[in-house]
Amino acid sequence: MKGIYQNIITSISNSEKLLAVLIDPDKMKPKVVSSFISKVNQSLATHIFVGGSEVEEGFTDALVTEIKKHTGLPIILFPGDVTQITDKADAILFLSLISGRNPDYLIGKHVEAVSKLSKMNLEVLPTGYLLIENGKQTSVERVSKTKPIKRNQIQSIINTAKAGELLGMKLIYLEAGSGAKDSIDSHTISMVKQELNVPLIVGGGIRSKVELELAFKAGADLVVIGTAFEEDESFFNEIKK
Repeated sequence: MKGIYQNIITSISNSEKLLAVLIDPDKMKPKVVSSFISKVNQSLATHIFVGGSEVEEGFTDALVTEIKKHTGLPIILFPGDVTQITDKADAILFLSLISGRNPDYLIGKHVEAVSKLSKMNLEVLPTGYLLIENGKQTSVERVSKTKPIKRNQIQSIINTAKAGELLGMKLIYLEAGSGAKDSIDSHTISMVKQELNVPLIVGGGIRSKVELELAFKAGADLVVIGTAFEEDESFFNEIKK
């Protein structure tokens, strides 16, 4: 599957809103993949993201292989480490944690990844990744050893997102974190979107269709939901096609 980024751009130009279901390989048992993906296929989801902050080596490859058997949706890696890269997926978010100052997550892990990526046919999507304070410590904060940007520092969030775009990032991702206590508020999404000329992804803490629609209305081009489905698969009933 090719042209995933161009398809995102085309969808946005057609005023279509995109929804990604995030699947953590450490939390998804192989025996339930078929039934879970069946629900994804019947929902408004347009993409599947696969990844997590802490995933055992080999789990991602096996999970993506199994998911592929049950859906035609594009599968995009959302890796927390180089060990999560697999050529079984269609594309990879090449995430640079620009809200932090840990060189490993700004550029170090990316250098490590090149030897793998050069042998694969993955579409690489350079992505500026911003971790925003959500009321509790997230696994991203713990693993990356970086601090999120404070929720009330809106100008700093805007400037960081714009800096990512100016550095050549093709996507900007505002992340409250897995299991976030508070999702990113609509005002922040709106203010960031006004300054960007690239697609805006928003994720973390979204647990209802109302919150999903608020994120879209504020300017999110693609919304990512993960924990809500892990905790209650009935959420799929709210977002059926």
